[in-house]
Amino acid sequence: MLTPVLLAAAQSLSANNYAISEPMPSHAAKLIWSDEFNGKSLDMSKWSFDTSRNKLGWYNKELQYYAANRPENLRLENGKLIIELRKDPAAIDRFADWGNQQYSSAKIVTKGKAAFDTGFVEVSAKLPCTRGTWPAIWMLPEGDSPWPDGGEIDILEQVGSQPNVAHATLHTRLFNHVMHTGRGAETPVPTACSAFHRYQLAWTNEAITIGVDGRAYMRVRNDQSGGSGAWPFDTPFYLILNLAMGGDWAAAKGIDDAALPQRMEIDYVRVWQMPKTAR
Repeated sequence: MLTPVLLAAAQSLSANNYAISEPMPSHAAKLIWSDEFNGKSLDMSKWSFDTSRNKLGWYNKELQYYAANRPENLRLENGKLIIELRKDPAAIDRFADWGNQQYSSAKIVTKGKAAFDTGFVEVSAKLPCTRGTWPAIWMLPEGDSPWPDGGEIDILEQVGSQPNVAHATLHTRLFNHVMHTGRGAETPVPTACSAFHRYQLAWTNEAITIGVDGRAYMRVRNDQSGGSGAWPFDTPFYLILNLAMGGDWAAAKGIDDAALPQRMEIDYVRVWQMPKTAR
């Protein structure tokens, strides 16, 4: 999910130039971090709410207000994490950091609590498909590097303008959509909005591979010149889960207010150890 650069064209966010089709690499047996969402409320020893841009507005021309500790937008329900997108301006205009948004949602991060520099990440999720929605599972570096110098790993993005298609993308200083050098791929997931699927990342020192349900559809190898400009993925990155609304890409075909509220459901997030020299 692109960070500080506003977008000029809807389809400039995605890329489909690193596509593959093969089984996902295997991970080690050791599970190093997980959240099964079996409690009564979000485990704040693992997650924090990100509300940092509410007053100024979020990047990419997104239209949501990200609430903290508001069950209408984030709650645990029947062993699942629910992130719910609503149109309720009269209910959120009382918050001090409200920035005149019409929509509310939630964004949670493991920043400062859990970060990984290699590993196998798997998130079981069911997504919304409504026009304008933008669910994302992604990672950013623990340090406060300017975007895109520090890198970004988009494990899963789906946009309401193109439902039932999963997008995987890497962003770095030398390879990003602004320079028209983005590296990524996409794959159809016909039941993304009616069933849970496993969105997966296999990350080693040699390559980053992204897939769905055990099938890899994108791989970027650490084989380009440019040092950290091409491969900044040798430092710890934290996890991000969010459901955005609008933006040039997700709202390219408009926004369907009548279909709200919409939700992103997460069954679990698991991270296994992976050999750093595996493919």
